[in-house]
This record gives sequence, structure tokens and C-alpha cells, in this order.
Amino acid sequence: MRLDWETSKVPMHPWILAETTYAHTRANRYEVAVLPLGATEPHNLHLPYGTDTLEGDIVGREICAAAHQRGAKVVLLPTVPYGTQTNMRHLPLALNVNPSTLYRFVTDLIESLNDSGIRKILLLNSHGGNEMKPLLQELSGKTPAHLFLCNWYKALTDQYSKIFAQPDDHAGEMETSIGLAYFSELVLRNDDGSLAADEGRAAPTRFSAVNEGWVSITRPWHLLTTNAGSGDPHAATAEKGHRLMQVLVDRLATFLVELSDAQLDERFPF
Repeated sequence: MRLDWETSKVPMHPWILAETTYAHTRANRYEVAVLPLGATEPHNLHLPYGTDTLEGDIVGREICAAAHQRGAKVVLLPTVPYGTQTNMRHLPLALNVNPSTLYRFVTDLIESLNDSGIRKILLLNSHGGNEMKPLLQELSGKTPAHLFLCNWYKALTDQYSKIFAQPDDHAGEMETSIGLAYFSELVLRNDDGSLAADEGRAAPTRFSAVNEGWVSITRPWHLLTTNAGSGDPHAATAEKGHRLMQVLVDRLATFLVELSDAQLDERFPF
């Protein structure tokens, strides 16, 4: 049977660009574009290299679906699978894109969205190594687009301890819970069903100012960690992953609806 998208009113998922046709995009205007930013890097011994990319895609799909159902004219772009990994150079296949390169790449995508008439853009960052705020500062006043940045893992800070028992820096309880909830087939387990992971201990530096966060450095991951994990994953459950996602959907889908409905005037976003 031939499905004629020229006469079909609604594609399967019109909020996901990769699944959408030109027949739909030429007839329907989007107000907001969401660009997830991922990475390709090791995550302890049990999570896949694409964890950050998978998370960015899953979070993006969930929040955009919810926003679309509430009337938002939003489109989810394909997740960028590479990020900044300069501190993982000693770990195999941690695929690095320097910040300056990443900024140029994202800027080109923003220009493409401008050409398509989309002026509201959310960078949905899924990787701690992608420091994207300087790009927003650099492009301020230089592009017609209004840029917003969400590091989604910081959007639940006030709820984190209500869901998780252990802090998560990288491949710990939070990320493992997401994996168990949404891509469990890719989470490595031992024969007894336990996670094939170490405890994610992170080595302190010799400087208390760095350890307390008063002074920052780029942490060499091969010295910081034993097996690329920073945070104990063993209390993770799929149920916790679903609870986390509900918080993100409640908060970020609401933001996308508000952003879609907002009028662009001389005082936007105020």
C-alpha cells in the first residue's frame, strides 16, 4: 500500500525531524527547535559509549512529545553524537571535538534554522564536557535567533535526593537508572544479574580548594577514575529512571509550550 504524504495531514511523529517529511515541513511552521548535544565516551564498565547521546535523544523525544501534545510547535533535531573529551585523551575511543570546533558546528546549525524561519532554539545538553554558555554569549546580538541552554541533568537538582541515594558525576546511579529504564539491553550485567561495574570512586586531588570546588581544573579522567566511572551506580533501578524522566517532562515540556506560545517582540524574553 502506498501512503501519500501529500494528502496525509499528520506524519507519525511530526515533532521529530528525522521522521518527518518535506510534505509536512512545507505546510507546517515550527516555532521552537530543540538540538540535543551528546558525546561518545566510556561510562564505567557497564554503560555504552553512546550513553550521553542516547540520553539526549530520549529526553528530547519525551519532552517534545509532551509539548507537542499540549499544542507546542516544536521540532526535535537529531542528536549530535560527539562532544568535548579533551580530558579523556588517554581512554580508548573517547572521540573528542574541541570546544571551538563544536561552537562553529552548532553556529552553522543555528544559521540553518534561521534560514528556515525558526527563531527560538533550545540547546539540550547531555554531556558535562560541553560548556555551551560561552557560545550563547558570543552569539548574543549577532544572530536573529533567541538561544536557550538546558543542561538537563541540572534541571532536577532540587529533586535529586528524593530519587537517588548516591551523587552522580559520570556513569553513576542517575545515568545507570536512565539506562535501565530506556536502554536496558545495552547495560552490561554479570551472570548473577548485578551490574558489571566498579564502585565509581573518584580520586581527590592534593588541593582542598579544588576538591571543595572553589578552584576548578580540567580533570584528567585516567587519573580521576579507575574505569571511567565517577559515582556509584549499584543502587540504580529502572523505576528511578522513570521518576527522573517525569520530573524532566513536567518541567521542560512546560517550558517548550511557553516558549512556543511566546510572541517575539522588542522585549522578548522579558
